[in-house]
Amino acid sequence: MRIHHLHHGFCARHERHERHGLHGGHHEHGGMEGKARMRRERLFDASDIRLLILHFLSGNSAHGYELIKSIEATAKGEYIPSPGIIYPNLSLLEEMGFIAAVQGDSSKKAWMLTEEGQAELAQQQEHLGHIIAKLESLGVLGDNRRLPEIQRAIHNFKMALNTKLGQSDLPKETLYKIIDTLDQAAKDIERS
Repeated sequence: MRIHHLHHGFCARHERHERHGLHGGHHEHGGMEGKARMRRERLFDASDIRLLILHFLSGNSAHGYELIKSIEATAKGEYIPSPGIIYPNLSLLEEMGFIAAVQGDSSKKAWMLTEEGQAELAQQQEHLGHIIAKLESLGVLGDNRRLPEIQRAIHNFKMALNTKLGQSDLPKETLYKIIDTLDQAAKDIERS
């Protein structure tokens, strides 16, 4: 359970780095996609990321970039951890003795799981199952959201809403009708 004990100290360092802009990865994404990606990154806390790293290293040694790609592939591109999330957690796992650096084919640093890391991973299998299921459900969400019929319907919805809300003389009754329609649509989708 050492991952959980060190979680709080790591989070405090992570928050300090975030405030001072010392974490790479967040600043490179601009616009709406960047904001959405940052929100998606918060779906998993630092201990979840460390467990995913241990999981993917249980098969083979890997570089940080390969770990990012493995997580991204599991979520079918709907979640991509930034280097600023992965690399500090790799360093911490190495300090904890759960992973060790190995010499790979290239000059990039690669890591492998240690016996201690394997024991920790075995102990956390139930929690890991929840994290993997969450990643996979993001992939299903993305697949369904990319259906042409869904994209068309969402586009039509946004256009109609923006056109109506862009009117400066919108009566309150119309606003209330829009709000009621949105609330009802949300209920209908939830119950379908």
